[in-house]
Amino acid sequence: MLLEKLAGVEARYDELNRLLAQGSDGGSYAKIAEYAKERSALEEIVTLFQEYKGVVKQLAGAKELLEMGEMKELAEAEIAALEKRKEELESLLKQLLLPKDPRDEKSVIVEIRAGAGGDEAGIFAADLFRLYSRYADGRGWKTEILSQNATGVGGFKEMIFEVKGKGAYSRLKYESGVHRVQRVPVTESAGRIHTSTATVAVLAEVDEVEIDVPEKDVKIDTYRASSAGGQNVQKNATAVRLTHLPSGLVVTCEDERSQTQNRMRAMNILRARLYEAEMDKRQKAEAAERKGQIGSGDRSEKIRTYNYPQGRVTDHRIGVSSHNLPAVMDGSIDTFIDELATREQAEKLAEAGVDSG
Repeated sequence: MLLEKLAGVEARYDELNRLLAQGSDGGSYAKIAEYAKERSALEEIVTLFQEYKGVVKQLAGAKELLEMGEMKELAEAEIAALEKRKEELESLLKQLLLPKDPRDEKSVIVEIRAGAGGDEAGIFAADLFRLYSRYADGRGWKTEILSQNATGVGGFKEMIFEVKGKGAYSRLKYESGVHRVQRVPVTESAGRIHTSTATVAVLAEVDEVEIDVPEKDVKIDTYRASSAGGQNVQKNATAVRLTHLPSGLVVTCEDERSQTQNRMRAMNILRARLYEAEMDKRQKAEAAERKGQIGSGDRSEKIRTYNYPQGRVTDHRIGVSSHNLPAVMDGSIDTFIDELATREQAEKLAEAGVDSG
């Protein structure tokens, strides 16, 4: 029940205030810092709950006036305004009660790989990179290429880049999966429509504190760079290949001009992949994700089709289409992301059993 859960949160908030008031006499400084952090996390929901209780009290008073026949018009107007605010607060409180994904506020590493379709798949991968770059620009986020493997026709076999900005993961996490394009490739002389694919993986960026990768678990190989970033340093082995021995994960990075920079970038990618694998493992163990869940991020799942002849983009997870394909390819994907986020939130509310009783 919503009110019971909120009352429990408020009681814990009051308890934390009492513990903090005791100061260092009540525990270690580390414990005090932990209490302060927990209180800060609960502050917004408690503030809204207190406003909610005030609105409920005012509403009861206004209804009492109406029943007594006093100031009828004024009471009716006040009741309408209070009922509206009560509904708004209930919606906000339900959302705040949901468990938060610790990754949501993080920056991300995005990996795009050409799938089926030869050169056209590589060109489509480049189109997706441009799409996400434009989307990031529109939100004031910064993008930086970490690693790339270009084709000779303006495409990419693989593109790995970083999107730095608060909340990047909360928006871009829905992009993980298989993207499909239907169009006449520039390389097609007969004018036939081809279907090609590219896969997208969105990984939350993590630091050394969050996931420790012991040096003994990583094999480091260096070699001469062959990408654009290494053209002026061919005589030196600046490119780096990291192999995580326990998992078999391999990461290569050669775009930077120094071995040290490439190694740092490769380690960032490796940590993000290991963190993602650990989160997936935990979610499966806890049965937090079920088959077909919206935004599951299953990389084998076909999530979206970009149909150029019809100028339409369709997200198959939610059955939503945009008939402005040029705008979508220029970064206008909030229509899909907003609906995916809304539906995921609705599912979480249903699972949590949060009602207004």
